[in-house]
Amino acid sequence: MRHRKKKATLGREKAQRDALMRSLAESLVIHGSIRTTRAKARALRTVVEPLITMAKKGGLTERRRAMQVLYTDRAVKQLMDVVAPRYKERSGGYTRIIKLAPRANDAAQMVRIEFV
Repeated sequence: MRHRKKKATLGREKAQRDALMRSLAESLVIHGSIRTTRAKARALRTVVEPLITMAKKGGLTERRRAMQVLYTDRAVKQLMDVVAPRYKERSGGYTRIIKLAPRANDAAQMVRIEFV
């Protein structure tokens, strides 16, 4: 039974879901905004926002913890040197979700998730 379980499974097993979130998080950090489905964007927020909060501290420990989530050194460098310093004074809410037109083939609600 799934009573009181709120995590979005996205139709995937845990390992696949984790890999998807890592990939989406890396793309968002590198490109600044990505186009994806609404469910994936809402799940991605729970990965990216704590990552930015952690990266704002800027130490070696935080860099290593970011490397556990993001795949490439390029993404970690972008997160620590560009993205996190931009939000030094902000206490949360680093991303925004903007609705787009539904996808043509299956009418899935598409959104653009980007940094504020």
